[in-house]
Amino acid sequence: MLAMGAAGAAGQPADPPARVARLNFIEGPVSFRPDSVDEWAAATPNYPLTTGDHLWTDAGARAEVHAGSTALRMAPQTALQILNLDDRVAQFSVTSGSLSVHVRYLGPDETFEVDTPNVAIALLRPGDYRIDSDADSNTTSLTVWRGEAEATGGGAAFPVRPGETARIMGLETPTHDLAPAIPPNEFDQWCQARDRREDQAQISARYVPREMVGYEDLDGYGRWVNIPPYGWVWQPTAVPAGWTPYHYGHWAWVEPWGWTWIDDAPWGFAPFHYGRWAYAGGLWVWAPGAMMVGVRPVYAPALVAFVGGPRFGMSLAVGGGAMAAWFPLGPGEVFVPAYHVSEVYVRQVNIVHVTNVSVINVNVTNVHYVNMGVRGAVVAVPQEAFVGARPLARAAVVVPDREIANAQVVGTTAMVAPRRESVLGGAVARTAPPARFAERAVVVRNAPPPQAVPFAARQQALEANHGRPLDAAQMNSLRATAPARAPMVRQVQASPAERPAGGVSGARPGFVNDRPPGATAPARPQGASPAQPTRQREAETARPAARPQTEGSEARPAASPRKEPPGKKKAEKKEEKKQ
Repeated sequence: MLAMGAAGAAGQPADPPARVARLNFIEGPVSFRPDSVDEWAAATPNYPLTTGDHLWTDAGARAEVHAGSTALRMAPQTALQILNLDDRVAQFSVTSGSLSVHVRYLGPDETFEVDTPNVAIALLRPGDYRIDSDADSNTTSLTVWRGEAEATGGGAAFPVRPGETARIMGLETPTHDLAPAIPPNEFDQWCQARDRREDQAQISARYVPREMVGYEDLDGYGRWVNIPPYGWVWQPTAVPAGWTPYHYGHWAWVEPWGWTWIDDAPWGFAPFHYGRWAYAGGLWVWAPGAMMVGVRPVYAPALVAFVGGPRFGMSLAVGGGAMAAWFPLGPGEVFVPAYHVSEVYVRQVNIVHVTNVSVINVNVTNVHYVNMGVRGAVVAVPQEAFVGARPLARAAVVVPDREIANAQVVGTTAMVAPRRESVLGGAVARTAPPARFAERAVVVRNAPPPQAVPFAARQQALEANHGRPLDAAQMNSLRATAPARAPMVRQVQASPAERPAGGVSGARPGFVNDRPPGATAPARPQGASPAQPTRQREAETARPAARPQTEGSEARPAASPRKEPPGKKKAEKKEEKKQ
């Protein structure tokens, strides 16, 4: 897998991660809160989620989040936070409710962790898992339908294998027991139906890697056609007459990338954060470029160029206010991020469309952009609507040809500072989770990054930056003076414990929260990462063609009897005779 999140060579900035999560399905009232603000807002489909973001599904609500090819599904009244999401670590917390996780692929150097108030759970292999957190009784249940997991609490860890459910009880000295996997309920059956839908997205998987966030929605809303010189491109088939890219949606401020496009279409993620748009035969088509299977494409907040200049917008201004205007980049045109990155990152984010050129020194204002002259491609809106994260299709104004002729490309981001509503996405506030869930500490195996600097503490610096995200030095300076925010985690370390005799029917005494005084950390095999389990992971495996059926509905496999090791029973009989 391509890894872009680490710092580059000496003196180069740390790059943002190549991957994000996507809120791709909402049913019922779902609320969202970024880490930098204290208010909750109505969640918006296609919002890119990253480290620190919170989600809450209210009574009767469900939600689905994708992080690459992995699907996370939330049952009603579930509190979820992304503790860390970069190119090697995917770490989530569940302080209440039920979370289903379908891991399609897990790389050899990747860690996937789900943390609850009393246990940290490492998902070790591709498979299907469910985590239930009852914060009121301090109980966590982990069910492994397929795959393998390891649960850590305090000073010990234990494995949970396919067809098993582990129940962990208590906080300070938790105990656990193992039993055959619980039978699937209505929520599990909904998750299975969503999995089957995604499994059917076979056509798009031929042209883009499954680690591209949002690929699974392309088959249902468009078709693939071969158009020279772009090769295989995707054409949306359910759009209104005169439709143009980056027109139907809104802008939001998402750290660390800054201004980010949120599209309204149910398929509107992959085509707006990867690849390029081309106008061919009177229609818009999306050209993903030459992407390699098994390589994670690098996420971009929006692949557009903004226009302005002293002579642009004179006839467009509504009520005398300023305007914001942009158009989609075309195939072969360089995206130069407005956020702070290394040259390696710039090459990687452009590699599928731009090769063998020095992209770091491209002067974006001195390029002939093919889409700028396409009628309707330039979208212009009042700046107030842009910053307020309002739906822009109704706010957009027609840009006459003479205005486009006077326009200058000013960069790949809007030169305007965000406000609080920009961060929240401009949505109306919804129900927040009860404080006993939202403010609950969780047990973690990997220490997540520090909490974000509050938006209020950096708003003035962002205004001085005119729409460009702050660099690492600016953020560190603000962090030193911003109000302290205590981490809501308790980190534990443990060595894997042996499975108790008696298979899944036995219960093992509780595991202690801390190692004894003076004890050292457990030895680690040479070459293993200290932040991830040492159990070897498997590559992507095909899902079973069919699962056992019960009463007309699909059921996940129950636990099968565990076979005794060869010779074990004979050895036991000999021992009995000796006694």
